[in-house]
Amino acid sequence: MKTKIIGKILLGLGLMFVLVGAITQVHGDSPAISIVTINSTGDVTRGKIGSFVLEMKPPVFGGVYVNFSVSGTAVPGVDYVPLVSPIYVGSSGYGVILIETLPDRRGSSFRRGYDVVVTLEHGLGYALGEPKSAKMTIKP
Repeated sequence: MKTKIIGKILLGLGLMFVLVGAITQVHGDSPAISIVTINSTGDVTRGKIGSFVLEMKPPVFGGVYVNFSVSGTAVPGVDYVPLVSPIYVGSSGYGVILIETLPDRRGSSFRRGYDVVVTLEHGLGYALGEPKSAKMTIKP
């Protein structure tokens, strides 16, 4: 089941990259610094997969690795599979951070949502734009 969901997400993103690449024109006077921003695809129900999408304008040929940090009320290894920085943003100008949520192990009868906040950090080959952080809530 997880493989099918991940496959559908990756297929959708792949199609988006192809379409963006097909309509993007290369300009000789493009700026030397690419601006990277991040957005959440929305809240995710526990047991499902959510994502954060990074966008780089203008895209860099060969792509770039973008540093990020994770914070929020959700606990890595308890609420979601821990994330590893940096993330690769390809020459298409897009990168994806997948949030694979885990079953609730707290054993509490009081079920609540927990937040995952991803914040982009400075690095070589790119500058940060707005927004530079995004939040996703893992719903019970």
